[in-house]
Amino acid sequence: MIRRRSLFAVAAGTLAMPAVLRAQTVQKLTFYYPIAVGGPLQAIMDGYCQDFQKETGITVEPVYAGDYSQTLIKALAAIKSGTGPQFAVLLAAEMHSLQDQDILVSIDEIGLDADGKTWLDGFYPAFMANSHVDGKTWSVPFQRSTAIFYYNKAAFQESGLDPAKFPTTWAELSAAAAKLTKRDGSGRVTRWGVKMAGDLGNAQWTFGALANQAEQKLMNEAGTEVYFNEPKTIEAMSFWRSLSTDHVTPDGVSNWSQLSPDFLEGNAAIIQHTTGNLTNVRTKAQFPFGVAGLAGKNSPHTVVGGGNLYFFKNASPAERAASLRFARWASAPERAADWSIRTGYIATSPAAYETQLLKDYIAKFPAANVARTFLPVATGELSVHENQRVYKVLTDNIQACLNGTKPPAQALADAQAETDRILKPYKRA
Repeated sequence: MIRRRSLFAVAAGTLAMPAVLRAQTVQKLTFYYPIAVGGPLQAIMDGYCQDFQKETGITVEPVYAGDYSQTLIKALAAIKSGTGPQFAVLLAAEMHSLQDQDILVSIDEIGLDADGKTWLDGFYPAFMANSHVDGKTWSVPFQRSTAIFYYNKAAFQESGLDPAKFPTTWAELSAAAAKLTKRDGSGRVTRWGVKMAGDLGNAQWTFGALANQAEQKLMNEAGTEVYFNEPKTIEAMSFWRSLSTDHVTPDGVSNWSQLSPDFLEGNAAIIQHTTGNLTNVRTKAQFPFGVAGLAGKNSPHTVVGGGNLYFFKNASPAERAASLRFARWASAPERAADWSIRTGYIATSPAAYETQLLKDYIAKFPAANVARTFLPVATGELSVHENQRVYKVLTDNIQACLNGTKPPAQALADAQAETDRILKPYKRA
C-alpha cells in the first residue's frame, strides 16, 4: 500500500509539472562541497551521491573545493565562466553576500508542494536563522553545527575540578582555566586552560558566540546593520581579552587549525570548536573527554555555524528541481541521522532524533546529544552584505585587541565605523 501510494504521488507530481519540464530529463548534476574539518567526509559524500544515483538515475558529481572560503571563490568563478555547479554547500552566513552576486535562486521560486513545505518547516528554527530574507527562503540546512567546548576530563580531575560539572558562567570558566593552566619548573606553559580561534575566517564565529553570551546580536536580519560598538558587545570582547591578560590562554591570536592538535596532544585543556569535529576527537583522543555548551556571562549561550545547500539560477528549471530533490533526499531523517553519527554534525531536524538509529547511538555516546540541547540558546552567525569584507574588518580589530594594540572599546568602535561605511549602499531609505 505504501509503495503504491508513493508511485501514485510521483505520477501526480509529474503530470502537474509544465510540459516543458516533463520533456526535460536531468542526467547529471554538479555541486561544490567543502572539506573543512577532519574525518572521512569525502568518502561519505561519495557514497551518498552513489546511493542517490541508484535511487533516482541522476548522477551527482561532487567537486571537493577546499575549505568554505575556497569553495565560495571557486564556485563563483565557475558560475561566472558558464561552467558553474547547479548547487553547492556554502556557509549559511554567506546568504547576503551570495545575493550580492545575483547568482541564487530561492526555494520559493523553484517551488514546493505541500509535502515540500512540510519538509522545510521540519528543520530546527536555529538552523534557519541565516536562510530567510525578504520573505523568501534562500538555502536549507545541511552540515550544521554549534560552537561547543571540548574538555579534557583527566586534566579536570588532576586540577581538582569535577569533570561532571563544566563551568556555566564566564567567572567560573576563568577560574577553572586558571587551575587547568599548567607550567613547568621554569614557568613555561605546558598546558593552556582554554583556547579559542581568532584567525581570519573564524574570529567572527568565536566573537558571535561571545556576544550572544552577553545577550547581544551582532546584526539585523536584513544584513544591513551591525552592532559592534554596543556596550554588551564591548563587554564580550573585554572578556575574551581578559583570558590572555589573566594568562589562561595564549597572548595574541590562536589559529583554528591548531586547536584540535593542541587538545589531542594535551596542550590545551579546553577548546572552543565545532560539533562537526566530534567524531574526529572521539576517534583520536587518548584520554577521557567531555563536551559542553559555551559558558556565558550568566548562563550558556552559543552560535550556530556550518554549511547550507544553495541553489543557483544558472541551472535550468529541471536542474533546479533535481537539485532540490537531492536536498530533500539528503536531509531525510534516516540520512540526517547517519550523517550526524558519521561526522559529528548536528542532525538538522527533530525527526532525525526520533529515528532508532540516532536514539541507539546517543544511548551509547551521550556526548552526541549535548550540542543539540543548546540550540534554543543559539544565535545565527554574523551574516551581512559584503560578508568577507566585514569579516576582515572585524577580524583585524579583534586581533588588534587580542594582541594588546587596541583596547576593546576602541577596536570595536573602529570596526563599527568601517563596517558602516561598507554597508551604507545597502541601507534602504
